[in-house]
Amino acid sequence: MKVLNKHELQIAEEVLLKHIPKSFKVYGFIYALNRNKPTTMEVVVDTWPDFKVIICRPDPQKKLTSELLRKVSFYCMDEQILRKMLTEENAVDFSTFFRFSGFDMSITGMIKEISSDRGINTRSLTVVNLLYSPDCSSLISPAVDSDLESRISSLNLSHVDLVNQTWKFGGTEQGYKNITNLISNFPSYCITDDQGQPVSWILVYDYCALGMLYTLPEHRGKGYAKVLINTMAKSLHAQGFPVYCFIEEENTISYRLFKSMGFIDVPSYRAQWLEINC
Repeated sequence: MKVLNKHELQIAEEVLLKHIPKSFKVYGFIYALNRNKPTTMEVVVDTWPDFKVIICRPDPQKKLTSELLRKVSFYCMDEQILRKMLTEENAVDFSTFFRFSGFDMSITGMIKEISSDRGINTRSLTVVNLLYSPDCSSLISPAVDSDLESRISSLNLSHVDLVNQTWKFGGTEQGYKNITNLISNFPSYCITDDQGQPVSWILVYDYCALGMLYTLPEHRGKGYAKVLINTMAKSLHAQGFPVYCFIEEENTISYRLFKSMGFIDVPSYRAQWLEINC
């Protein structure tokens, strides 16, 4: 097992690019790492350079690790090697609370078995669909008049509390810190009202996926979400970011929305979020 250095992370990014879309989550983390975005992660592989398993795990040496949620993501091309890394090589610290996030749900049984053997509780949080936009030509652009265009801007730190209060997984101090980090270091867009206050917004997570799309109830039905998705996707494509999102299986409204915008789904793939030591 090997912890990757800066040069090796750049090579790993190139390798994972060849395995998109299923490698998107880990690719997104490493993409951000390689562009000097603040992170809680370090990256380990089974062997180098021909790795079969790559894991993003909390790095205790990084300042943000103590402030933000501990999470682990991995991309696996060989389940037996993954099992060995988790059971024999202690690639992940099972003694603490953390979330396995955005991994292929076909591996859920193995994770639960390993946890059970250690007497550790697990809790399934959600199963999600993966949708992505390969390039700008796939996007379907909504009409935007000059008035609406003038009200598109970025979120700033004065908006953190509003986003935290409306985010499904927010409302906590840790959520506040997470959103502060995202608004400070990753792209965001919002549509403001006549007083300049956000009424609809979209952010990018630290693994570069689109997320936290929300419109205040009294401003829905005006097409704001479509405008923000299109604006964000075009901006990310222009900067070289991956353009993708995870949508919970039961969220059929958002699924249809992104499909209508030209995003492509991966019908054979589902990703899982799983809490450990919950």
